[in-house]
This record gives sequence, C-alpha cells and structure tokens, in this order.
Amino acid sequence: MIKTAVKQALKAQAHHLKPVIIMGSKGLTPALVAETNVAIDAHELIKVKINGAEKEDRLKMANELCLQLPADLVQLIGSTAIIYRKKVES
Repeated sequence: MIKTAVKQALKAQAHHLKPVIIMGSKGLTPALVAETNVAIDAHELIKVKINGAEKEDRLKMANELCLQLPADLVQLIGSTAIIYRKKVES
C-alpha cells in the first residue's frame, strides 16, 4: 500500500502522462497484462484507459490488473487508471 504523501506525488507526476495501454471490449486478457507489464517495467508510472465498462467494472478491472502485475493502483479517474510499480534495481 502506498502512503498518502507518495500517492499525491504520483498523481501530480501522472497528470501530464498519456495512456500507454488501452483496454478495449475484450477486457483483461493475458496479452494485455503482458503488454502492461512491459510498459510498467519501462516507465514505473503509467496510465491505462479502460473503455466500454461501467464504473464498478472499471474499478474491478484496474484492481485485477494490479494484482496480476503486481503493482499499485494510484487512482482511477473516469476511465483512466494510474498504476505504479517501483523499478527493481538490477
């Protein structure tokens, strides 16, 4: 779980970002999870656009995506989820 101060900073950082993943009518597929994993490895903080779902369904999809990655859901605004995972230093 992310602390409130960190969450606020991440929201500010994400403000100017464009969605790098767009989830369509097929929903949460293994290919989408894999592509999101690549994007979050590269950027740490990403936006995911979730199209064609009701608010409760979008929240469920965003939470499920975060569980599968594993990552943290920073915020869900409308149909856009902000997702964060700290880069692993190698």
